[in-house]
Amino acid sequence: MGAQSVLGGQAVVEGVMMRGGNRFAIAVRTPANDITVKSEHRVPLSDKYRFLKWPLIRGAYVLIDSTIIGIQALTTSANLSGGEQDEQMSKGAIASSLLMSFLFAILVFVLGPVYLAKWTTNSSLAFACVEGVLRLAFFIGYLVLIRRMNDIHRVFQYHGAEHKTINCHEAGLELTVDNVRPQSLLHKRCGTSFLMFVVLISIIVFSFFSGGSLSMIGKIVTRIVLMPVIAGFSYEFIRYSGSHSNRLLSILVAPGFWMQRLTTNEPDDHQIEVAIASVKAVL
Repeated sequence: MGAQSVLGGQAVVEGVMMRGGNRFAIAVRTPANDITVKSEHRVPLSDKYRFLKWPLIRGAYVLIDSTIIGIQALTTSANLSGGEQDEQMSKGAIASSLLMSFLFAILVFVLGPVYLAKWTTNSSLAFACVEGVLRLAFFIGYLVLIRRMNDIHRVFQYHGAEHKTINCHEAGLELTVDNVRPQSLLHKRCGTSFLMFVVLISIIVFSFFSGGSLSMIGKIVTRIVLMPVIAGFSYEFIRYSGSHSNRLLSILVAPGFWMQRLTTNEPDDHQIEVAIASVKAVL
């Protein structure tokens, strides 16, 4: 099958989740060293409510939809990779964990930079720049710390396998381990790049809501409210850069590629096999 099918996915526990069109698949390496694949057909809400496909709005919708599917994929992969003797993780447990992660992200990446930046300057532009630099530093520091964990290291290997396999498919090559292995670890449509552009675009947007006349509560509220808007702009840029190529775009997407080097590791052949199984189930 050619490279017309647009694929996207994420690394999960000992596996890869892949989406393409209305197909959704999870491939997981089990404790018995087998590959278990689960796939299904999904009709997204955007097919029923066309306004969800409008520019900017679709970015916020895709973010929410991807989060929901991510919860389901994590639940499935955790249960499959744990084996019968390990305690199975419920959707409630996964949802609670993700909720705590979301609150942690708001505290560290939204509230923290705002409160620290207020001690530096009253200038709107300077405040936004300091806030943005702090948010970026926190984000990079967080990734540097967690990539040292063994479990996260393996997830990042599967992340690399996901990228390599998609790159192989988009190059029009047969999906074999030998063809996938030399492919790039980086991809323009990666979620890591998306988060990087959220941080960079927020510096510009938040500069208009950082004046001394705006209270600290006002600054916090505007940042939370504007996040879907910033996510929408970031999604449109990722979408555009994923299907176009020129010198300017190469410069603009470079920060996202730099960040991906922190969230992808070189996979082994067994992990590549899992990613291939996931892609084939979607295709």
